[in-house]
Amino acid sequence: MSLAPETGLDTAKGAAPAADADLPLLRVSGLSKFYGDRVGCRDVSLAVWPGEVLAIAGESGSGKTTLLNCLATRLTPTSGVVEYRMRDGSVRDLYRLSEAEQRLLMRTDWGFVHQNPIDGLRMNVSAGANVGERLMAVGARHYGKLRSEAERWLERVEIPASRIDDDPRAFSGGMRQRLQIARNLVTGPRLIFMDEPTGGLDVSVQARLLDLLRQLVADLGLAVVIVTHDLAVARLLSHRMMVMKGGEVIEEGLTDRILDDPREPYTQLLVSSILQV
Repeated sequence: MSLAPETGLDTAKGAAPAADADLPLLRVSGLSKFYGDRVGCRDVSLAVWPGEVLAIAGESGSGKTTLLNCLATRLTPTSGVVEYRMRDGSVRDLYRLSEAEQRLLMRTDWGFVHQNPIDGLRMNVSAGANVGERLMAVGARHYGKLRSEAERWLERVEIPASRIDDDPRAFSGGMRQRLQIARNLVTGPRLIFMDEPTGGLDVSVQARLLDLLRQLVADLGLAVVIVTHDLAVARLLSHRMMVMKGGEVIEEGLTDRILDDPREPYTQLLVSSILQV
């Protein structure tokens, strides 16, 4: 399986900077995860470049979430290598890092957006504290600056700054998801993992959130790995796409090519099911 990127990234989706185009941010080789006799994912290889959005698509049970959790060091793979290019240019095997080094990456260079925002927020503290807490984890201590930065990020994700002292319990599902995004982005990460970020939201709320995500990805030059069963989400946000079935990648390439001209019967079935809705 080739790890070289295909050309033709849509700049509206946040194309990778030319200077980094030949240097993957994340590279995965032969990754497998087994649960006893059950396959989570098998022999997956991929690469993600700076500023690129990779969608991992498939139906429930296809292995996409298992793969995402292995990439994000939330699950330990059975075999394979996951390498990450650090800010100093060195390439490190993520599973040879200490737990402290992994936690530091998750607080600084990475973000993880859960499908259910409750899993990614502290529900018993204010919206501002949810954002400021992540800054404090990287050493920020000045209260006025923390509050000012929290207000700025709330407004950036379309939450009124006047809600800074409200608990997330008082927020709608869409507002909670936007707050979770602000919490993840406030430290300036380079790579974001997203697990069905629009799942469970009303259609109109989904559309608003997708517009926001697309703009943030483009503005910040983020690399994103997003898991979704919704091919419309993949088309709107991603440059490249991998389709999984039974824990294996069965098709990959530019998102528009896969959705407009799917080659594998399973992918054709997924695309046709969306068209018939």
